[in-house]
Amino acid sequence: MTQNMFANPIPSELYALLGSSIIGSSMRLISFIFMARHYERVLTLRRSNVQATMVHRARMTSSLQLVRRIIALSAVFFVIVWPKLVAVFCPNIPITIGITKTTRKLFSFCSGVENLTWIQLHGVVITPLDTHLLSAIMGLYFGYTLVDFKR
Repeated sequence: MTQNMFANPIPSELYALLGSSIIGSSMRLISFIFMARHYERVLTLRRSNVQATMVHRARMTSSLQLVRRIIALSAVFFVIVWPKLVAVFCPNIPITIGITKTTRKLFSFCSGVENLTWIQLHGVVITPLDTHLLSAIMGLYFGYTLVDFKR
C-alpha cells in the first residue's frame, strides 16, 4: 500500500505559529520605523530649541540693540530729516529726487516701460520714498520691540 503524501497535513498549530511570527515581526519592524521617526522629531525639536536660544541670546546683546538703534536713527535722519533741514535753512539749494514714470505701450494689456526721471525741487519736499522708507524702518524697528521673545 502506498501512503499518500498529503495524508498527514501540517498541523494547524504550525500555521498559527508561522502567521503569528510574520505578523509579530512586521509589527516590530513598523514600531522601529515609528520610533526612528519619533527620535528624529525629538532631535529636530532639540536643535531648533538650541538655535532659538542662541538667536535669543544674540538679540538680547546690548551692543546689537545699540547698533540697530544707530542704523535706524541715522537712516531716518539722513533720508527724511536732512533734506528738510537743507530746504528750510538753505532754500536756494535744489533737492533732486528720482521719480519713476511708466509709459504705456500700444495695447493696454502689455506692460509698460518704467523710466527714471530726475526732478529738481525747491523747498520742503516729502516724496513717496520718504513715507515708504520711514514706515519700513519704523515697522522693522518698533515691530521687533513689540514682540516678546521671553518664554
